[in-house]
Amino acid sequence: MSTSTQLPPEVASVVTAVVEEGASPEPPRRRRRRRRPQADADRGILSISDRRKRGVRWSSRVINTVLLIVLIVVGLGPLLWLAKSAITPTADTLKTPMALFPNGVDWANLSTAWSTVHIDVQFVNTIWVAAGSWAAQVLVATTAGYALSVLRPKYGKVLYGMILCTLFVPSVVLLVPLYLTILNPPLLGQSLINTFWAVWLPAGASAFNVVLVKRFFDNLPREVFEAARTDGAGPFRLFWSIVLPMSKPILGVVSVFAIIAAWKDYLWPLLVLRDPGIQPLSVRLPTLQAAIQLDVYLAALAISTLIPIVLFLIFQGLFLRSAGLGGAVKG
Repeated sequence: MSTSTQLPPEVASVVTAVVEEGASPEPPRRRRRRRRPQADADRGILSISDRRKRGVRWSSRVINTVLLIVLIVVGLGPLLWLAKSAITPTADTLKTPMALFPNGVDWANLSTAWSTVHIDVQFVNTIWVAAGSWAAQVLVATTAGYALSVLRPKYGKVLYGMILCTLFVPSVVLLVPLYLTILNPPLLGQSLINTFWAVWLPAGASAFNVVLVKRFFDNLPREVFEAARTDGAGPFRLFWSIVLPMSKPILGVVSVFAIIAAWKDYLWPLLVLRDPGIQPLSVRLPTLQAAIQLDVYLAALAISTLIPIVLFLIFQGLFLRSAGLGGAVKG
């Protein structure tokens, strides 16, 4: 006997509705929802099913390895060739430039470039120029960015707009007024020509670094600043103890940019550093090219590239580090 005959009509209708609702086709809808991520994952050159095949998997690995080797050769090829030519005799470099030491290695090129040609003097001069330019740029960029981003004076927006306007002025246009300013600086009454200050002071006026640091300071948590002010920290203490320790990533980026730019700068040091005894490598090496042999000249070029390469290897993590504020805000 059926259930509808044993139960009252009202209960039987409810049971029938529940049974019919339970028999509704819900599983296909759930299966369709589960298929959507699978369909999204299959999009691409190789699907998941293709990647599971042994032949396709090994061929893709081989192709990726070959592409990686090609990129390494293209990127590091010029540096590797320079390092090889620095310890190769001139005759081998001219006859077989791509051969790998056909007649042996000549280590004397490095010592000759360092001592006989006096590259050591220009190397030290380059370090002084780069160190002073770095200090001036970091000092101006951090203090200006701190004033515009954290202190926020009333005229801050006007000043920031003027700084942005200088980015649209070509640097070549500023050579003549800048040279006249260095030749007869105001309030000093003495020319800065043939002094390192002639390179350091103009390097500090970098609008790009100010904008870069200011934008980074804008993203710092304001709760930390308010807590420091509540504890009695003044503007200098806030800058030195709070802002600078939280700004290590941007300080590393500005430092690398400043040192590399000072290391390779040619035109401005050529104009203001006329004395060969204080000229950096970027200015002195083109002058010595006609007076020394090719192998010694290439050895000098290899020596001049050591510092930028070392700096990049040291600070490359700062370019890839996206979070430097861990632990700044608790709770």
